[in-house]
Amino acid sequence: MKIGLDGRAAIWYRGTGIGTYTYQLIRNLRLVDQRHQYRFFWPGDEYRDLDPSADSVFNSIDRHRDTFWEAVHIPARIADENIDLYHVPQNGIGLPHASSCPLVVTVHDLIPYIYPETVGKGYLKLFLEQMPRIVEKAAKIITVSQWSARDLQRVLRVPPEKIAVTYEAPEDFYRPLDRAVARELLAQKYGINRKFLLYLGGFGPRKNVKAVINAFYEVHRDLPTDHLLVLVGKEDREYKDLQMLAEALGIADKVLFPGFVPVEELPYFYNAAEVFVYPSFYEGFGLPPVEAMACGTPVVTANSSSLPEVVGDAAIMTNPYDTSDIAEAIYRLLTNPELAEEYRRRGLTRVKQFSWRDTVLQTIAVYEDVGANT
Repeated sequence: MKIGLDGRAAIWYRGTGIGTYTYQLIRNLRLVDQRHQYRFFWPGDEYRDLDPSADSVFNSIDRHRDTFWEAVHIPARIADENIDLYHVPQNGIGLPHASSCPLVVTVHDLIPYIYPETVGKGYLKLFLEQMPRIVEKAAKIITVSQWSARDLQRVLRVPPEKIAVTYEAPEDFYRPLDRAVARELLAQKYGINRKFLLYLGGFGPRKNVKAVINAFYEVHRDLPTDHLLVLVGKEDREYKDLQMLAEALGIADKVLFPGFVPVEELPYFYNAAEVFVYPSFYEGFGLPPVEAMACGTPVVTANSSSLPEVVGDAAIMTNPYDTSDIAEAIYRLLTNPELAEEYRRRGLTRVKQFSWRDTVLQTIAVYEDVGANT
């Protein structure tokens, strides 16, 4: 088969779950699959580190939204190139208006339906308007957890036979490193020279970062240690509210906001941290806890949405609505080295269940199933 794939998210959203998924899908399709031909639709020329052959890349428009590109350019390319199947990995957004071949979409989650107040107005409107059409037009919908599969069935009435689940995975560079080296890099570049707890991700209300700060305050109050709390992520609308909360609690000097951190430096943060804290209310998959486990860092997370499915018994799960429950889990790991070591071992074992190679092989099976039945 000749398969087309919209690769824009690999550049536009690199460092997010959707960006990582798209990047690793393209990278591993090249490495694993010699039977099928691929055509990647890409913004600009930033695909070169993936090293696809020049004739397999079609340059797309560099703007995030371009109706002409989706209504005219992609359908024309699909027809001209005799593409047999076209895959849109970023929640189906950007699906061609018409297509001469079957369409596969990856829907990572239904957050705009379930937590609409946490989504920007523009994206919320786009998602709610387009998702019914996306679900209807797709020959197959890939999603990233059984939890998200159930949401698709419950919210959008998607038949279970139309859904395939392929898990995400940590990238190869998330692995145990020399902690002394990791701490030295953070001390030199970011001024972090004490032991710390880590949160990494977005700062929107769904991520529950206020609970991380409040839990840290309780731990700091009850445990006379010199730990810091490091909150890694790109500055957004909630950034200042979180800083003000730390100030109101009298711990602003102990809560650090390094801002955006390049992807290649994130393993140093995970490896240097004492505990990774991620009590998100809702995730389609939840890559950061898996990345932390791959680095050998004990994880405290939430007993909500897909997170129990993903972490299994390899993390301490807490009620995301109960700050004291989160604080108690952190306290236990900081005061019990044997328990921390146990969760470190469990995490390293758990992540062996996830690999991008397996994800890609399962994705190819979806392509072949669609090709054989349409």
